[in-house]
Formats: sequence, C-alpha cells, structure tokens
Amino acid sequence: MNVGVCKVRLRLPENQSLKGKRRVIKSLSQRIRNKFNVSVAEVDDNESWQIATLGITCAGNNARHVDEVINNVVSYIENSREDLEIIDTEQETISGF
Repeated sequence: MNVGVCKVRLRLPENQSLKGKRRVIKSLSQRIRNKFNVSVAEVDDNESWQIATLGITCAGNNARHVDEVINNVVSYIENSREDLEIIDTEQETISGF
C-alpha cells in the first residue's frame, strides 16, 4: 500500500473574515473530495483569516498513481479559484505498509 500526503498552504487575499475563509475552504474541500476521492482537512492556520493550510491524503496500490492524483489535486487548486493563491506545498509518498 502507498499513501500520498500533501500539505498545501494557501493565501486568500480578498478574504475579510474567518467566516468568509471557512466558506471558501469548505467549498474547495468538498469539490476536491468529490472530484478526486481523497481526504482533505484544514490542518493549520485555523485562526488566520487570509492564510489556510490544507492536508490532503490519498491511498492506493501504485505509488505513481498516488503521486499523480496528489499532483492533479494541487493543479486543480491552482486553477479552480482566482481568489486564492498557493504559497507552499509539501508532498511525500509513503510505501510499504
């Protein structure tokens, strides 16, 4: 089994409140889950209203497929919304469970 883990740090420059941030993150997370069948959660920067950190995980039999899915998710985030930008990403695939 292979597990892909990715941490994506986002900046929401047009956001003005925590309520607005949570609305954007909830919408984005749900669309990612529906489209790619991965797990998504806000994992850091919970009290910052213009920064969000998402944790994304994917499990599968093939490491190449897991990497491809995670890369597609990151590309989708970059291209899906104009009101956010990716600051940083960290990605790792763990093999051999």
